[in-house]
Amino acid sequence: MAEQTLATPAKRWAREYETIYILRPNVGTEDAEKVSSRVQGVFEQQGGKLTKVDVWGKRKLAYPIGNHGRGIFVYLRFAAFGEIVAELERNLRLLEPVMRYQTVRVVDDVDLEAVEVDPAEVDFGEFEPEEDDEFEPTAAEKLGMVDEEAERARAEAREAAEAEAEAEAEEAEGSEDDDAEDDDAEGDDSEESEGSEDESGDDSEESDDDDAEGDESDESDDDSEDDDE
Repeated sequence: MAEQTLATPAKRWAREYETIYILRPNVGTEDAEKVSSRVQGVFEQQGGKLTKVDVWGKRKLAYPIGNHGRGIFVYLRFAAFGEIVAELERNLRLLEPVMRYQTVRVVDDVDLEAVEVDPAEVDFGEFEPEEDDEFEPTAAEKLGMVDEEAERARAEAREAAEAEAEAEAEEAEGSEDDDAEDDDAEGDDSEESEGSEDESGDDSEESDDDDAEGDESDESDDDSEDDDE
């Protein structure tokens, strides 16, 4: 009996871990899928069990990493032995699209054989790049630490104030344009008035010329009368 007990290998207990890795915000679909394939390959080759995959998407970083203020977060939960964790992190370190990663142990003494895997929970899905201007909840909002309605109301108030400021700026520009048009119209009226005065002056000069011609005609008549006498 003692020999049988000594010959029986001791059961090896695994542990449950969580890993989060961060991809560059401008990563392409092909590179993102390359990373997910490498992660799946580590578990298939080393014998660990991936139990949860959650792509959190693009998030703001606590501090810039490589001139990037945002990154794409991917969450993993798995049961494995310690050497698998080392192999996973080694692969993540060698992959260029991965900016950061971190693993924490959450549960000890896990029976790896008893761990069940739901295929739907470990699907990375099709990666689709996100636009930078999309709304992104903060970590506090995800944890319910912030009143979302109050935050939304403040955001709407800011948008309304910005829209009002833009409307006032447009109105001011329109008023300046109207004043400029009025000035142009006054300038045109002034030119027309000057033109009228010039025409009036010309008429006056013509009248003076006619008077002068009349005087010369009278003088000619007088001279003719003197000659007749």
